[in-house]
Amino acid sequence: PVALSPDMPGHLIRRLHQHSTQLFGQRVQAAGSDLTSVQFAALDALGFLPGIDQTGLAEAIAKDRATIGAVVDRLEQKGLVARTVSAQDKRARVLMLTPAGAAVLDGLVPVVEALQRDILPGLSDAEYQQFVALAARAVAAAR
Repeated sequence: PVALSPDMPGHLIRRLHQHSTQLFGQRVQAAGSDLTSVQFAALDALGFLPGIDQTGLAEAIAKDRATIGAVVDRLEQKGLVARTVSAQDKRARVLMLTPAGAAVLDGLVPVVEALQRDILPGLSDAEYQQFVALAARAVAAAR
């Protein structure tokens, strides 16, 4: 078998993801929280989209429904998210941040914003902006 070249996009994306996840965990833990990056993404999405259901949340953060179910379960156990029956569809559960969830989100947003630049070390400001623009374009095209 032939080894994959270390300059293949998939390999580089995986390595950057590992770096990003590790850095996120270190900084969030240093801030006194045990949230994972996916849990933070869910809280952040609920801050912008209060009252969405689990399917909407899964779409908003690009996770499958099974994963988002476990994430919401964990956030509910932590007292950060509340599920209520939808007024429009009694089978659906809408999600809202609890006051504790809003407080955790407010405390972590500056931490997460501050680490964004550190995810891509070694790039100039112009290269950083170019990377973000190109990555956003590739994500949009992949939908």
